[in-house]
Amino acid sequence: MKEKNLLAELAAFLFSASSGGSGRTPSERELAEHFAVSRGQIREALAILEAMQIVERRAKSGIYLTTRQASVEAMALFAKAGVPLDPIQIYETVELRKIHEIKAAELACSRATEENFERLREILHESELRLAAGADIAKEDRDFHLEIVRATKNSVFHRICSVYYVMGEQRLPIYFRDPERGRKSHGEHLQIFDALQKRDGNLAQALMSAHLQGVESYWKGLIQGGPQEAGKTLAPA
Repeated sequence: MKEKNLLAELAAFLFSASSGGSGRTPSERELAEHFAVSRGQIREALAILEAMQIVERRAKSGIYLTTRQASVEAMALFAKAGVPLDPIQIYETVELRKIHEIKAAELACSRATEENFERLREILHESELRLAAGADIAKEDRDFHLEIVRATKNSVFHRICSVYYVMGEQRLPIYFRDPERGRKSHGEHLQIFDALQKRDGNLAQALMSAHLQGVESYWKGLIQGGPQEAGKTLAPA
């Protein structure tokens, strides 16, 4: 079993197999038997999950889930594994994404190259084609935002923001299922692109802030809709 697959499957299994409120999970030996791998492989995978604050190994006690303290990378792993995510944590992540992408818009105004602008044009053109065909623009939306972050020329910044889209890759198609939302988002992308081309950092920040406000309001509305609706919508598809 490949390491990445083991991590995702192990995270999902630990979530489902933990004991009630205690959060205690099966032992290393039991996990090795379940996944048909060596205890060494399980130990290495658990070390990674512990670094991501998904589990805690307590001496003479066992392995316990600590998902409330999980890192953003861990939340992305949960999404990949099909583990339901805490609605409040998702909203807080969306809020953090907004802060990062507003700053990215400002930096991109001074750092973007013609290559970045050409890529953004390609993405906008693809968005227009998909909207005309009645298709969603989930992928194009992700590509547009991450290209702006890429234009900051800060690779760490790009890796951090990419995690947000890993978490939302199952949900973006649902968000853009409404054709009007896709058209509105595309129109705002065009305005942001124009501000970037003009190298107007203040305008780009303002437009990005207004653009992401809609996403933030969307998630806030889902969470306030009640536990049943939030759980149904926020669980990975």
